[in-house]
Amino acid sequence: MLAAALPKKVATERGLARVFVGLGSNLCHPADQVLRALDSLDALPDVQVVRRSRLYRSAPWGVLEQPAFVNAVAELRTTLAPRPLLDTLLAIERGQGRRRDGERWGPRLIDLDLLCFGSVQIDEPGLVLPHPHIGARAFVLMPLAEIAPDLSIPGTGVVSSLLAQVDVRDCAPID
Repeated sequence: MLAAALPKKVATERGLARVFVGLGSNLCHPADQVLRALDSLDALPDVQVVRRSRLYRSAPWGVLEQPAFVNAVAELRTTLAPRPLLDTLLAIERGQGRRRDGERWGPRLIDLDLLCFGSVQIDEPGLVLPHPHIGARAFVLMPLAEIAPDLSIPGTGVVSSLLAQVDVRDCAPID
């Protein structure tokens, strides 16, 4: 839909897009995996980590018989367009040993989800923005509300309102 018309770099206010990325892990010292991914994001030349949430422990979502997850959300500023940014996130996952074997919602070393990219809405193979499950997941909404409670997610709603509608019992900060 929209992404095909976007260049590799975006022209926005001050040349930077406001982006939110969800991070999660439940294997091999999950908190360390998430922190390592945050460091990798911050080291990118076209990306600046503006702030990040605390780490949260959450029950598995989708496939329930697996270890608990550690999750966080980072707010970024970037000159990259959505598809190149997604490709960069996937490269960070691969660099940390993530292998996409087709199992959805199963255990993973690291998962980086592009949650929201300014006011952009995209629905194309391999890239849907905002993230299609953003309004239903406490492990996304709790850390997102910590750093951007008034964020209006295009076509979905305001983060604080969305959070008030989900079950948060199995999600809590750990740091």
